[in-house]
Amino acid sequence: MAGTSIRDPLADPATTVAPSAEPRQARSWHGPHVTSERLRGALVVGAPALLALALCLYELGTRSLWLDESATVAIASQHGGAFGAALARDGGNMLAYYALLHVLIGAFGDGAFVIRLPAALAAAATAAIVSWLAIRLFDRRVALAAGVLTAVSLPLVFWGQDARGYTAMIALLAGSFLALDMMLRGDGGWRAWIAYTALITAAVYMGLEAALVIPAQLLALIWYRGRARAVISSVVVAGILCIPLAVLAAGRGSSQLFWVPPPSSRIAGQVVQALTSSALQPSFRTSTSAVLLVLTLVVLGFAARRIWRSLRSSDRAVRQSGWAPVLIAAWLLVPAILALLESLVGQSIFQARYLLVSLPAVALLLGWALVAGGASAAQRPAARFLALATVLALVVLRALQVAPSYGVSFENWRSATSYVLVRTRPRDCAAFYPQDSRMPFKYYLRGRSSAPRSVLPQAPWSEVRSYVEDYSSLSRARVAGLPSSCSRVWLISSHEGKVGGPPASSADYKRYVLLQANLRMVYPRVNSRSFGYGGAVTIALYSR
Repeated sequence: MAGTSIRDPLADPATTVAPSAEPRQARSWHGPHVTSERLRGALVVGAPALLALALCLYELGTRSLWLDESATVAIASQHGGAFGAALARDGGNMLAYYALLHVLIGAFGDGAFVIRLPAALAAAATAAIVSWLAIRLFDRRVALAAGVLTAVSLPLVFWGQDARGYTAMIALLAGSFLALDMMLRGDGGWRAWIAYTALITAAVYMGLEAALVIPAQLLALIWYRGRARAVISSVVVAGILCIPLAVLAAGRGSSQLFWVPPPSSRIAGQVVQALTSSALQPSFRTSTSAVLLVLTLVVLGFAARRIWRSLRSSDRAVRQSGWAPVLIAAWLLVPAILALLESLVGQSIFQARYLLVSLPAVALLLGWALVAGGASAAQRPAARFLALATVLALVVLRALQVAPSYGVSFENWRSATSYVLVRTRPRDCAAFYPQDSRMPFKYYLRGRSSAPRSVLPQAPWSEVRSYVEDYSSLSRARVAGLPSSCSRVWLISSHEGKVGGPPASSADYKRYVLLQANLRMVYPRVNSRSFGYGGAVTIALYSR
């Protein structure tokens, strides 16, 4: 083993410690140089994580819950067979996240801070893992830039304040790339194999779209053919472990994605905006979004040029050393390409939220293109200054997107529920369309006795049940019989469907229009009000 270098995972890749001939000194990891390297590495990893955590914890419970968050609460609050049925009803998507929330809700209740805290912690973990991965692939300077850019990201902060499993899935995927790098380099032995298998499996259980990343990871075998058996066996084992999830997904089919429209230039624009952290549709966009978008695309174009030049280089060592940027570029592009192909030949899955799997790749490419490029020009201070200025500009522009998003409720169910409860009279009834709308309304009901009686669905308020994507309605005959027990009817609706959307969504909207017409025949007076971005929640009071 003489002459073999010992590499600290938190140290700069260029820094190695050559063991002394004396065994005691060879095993020592507490010298001043090594300690200093570890401290620097820990700081580069920890600072972005703390920044991301602070950004996510700020006003964590201020924004109103929206429909999908209320579905999380409704599913995770079930027990026994009802919990299993709710998981199957959702096709196994985010199964691991629901299981985690099930435990937390049982222990600490379903307050907004409790149900959103795991997402905030996962966002912080994502920033830390991205920094750690960048240290291994590049150097500490790239790691710091990539970590900070990851932390100051509108999609990461938004979903880090949301009771959904997206940030947890992203963190697990970033961790799988870290474990993959260890496997490829031969670090950690069988522990790296187990880590990669566990992380990629957990990521798929956290979000089915995580599977889109695996083909991108396999491209690394072009450079590390000797590790093919280890990597492929790990993917095969992960696939076997995901069989129960595949069974649940197959049982539900594509019906849970009925609302996803086919790919279009508008959807592609939303995907690009989300991945560049320049906007998040439909609610979050500022006057500087276009500037951030253009600047990010310019830097990514510079990164693509550098990657292309390294791949075409006649120097074999240059081509070999270029595998890490290629892997990150594949992380960015391959999931989008696969999602687009699937959407063209089958069920559309080309949506910004499903392609968040590639969000860390953008920060890594930006950091590598700017910082590594400037560092290589050691004798050109102007180039280093321009690189640093561009990084700072990106961070500031990203922060300008994050700041206005705090407390903004694009589905303001808190205010909508309060509006109804304050104005409810005895013998009032409530109809929810789709029945999903009952879940956020019930969350903010909190046992108040002034709630109107629910007739759609017909269930007592004491009942905890998941109504995910239930577009059942009231027949004309049933509506005609409502006046005998309901003096007025509150029609509470959101996500009613869309005219010109996918066939199922269009049919849902026609059913909603028919329900409105039937209610108006019996209750001719109608007063309505909308809450949230673009009237996402509609409250209509039908009376006689």
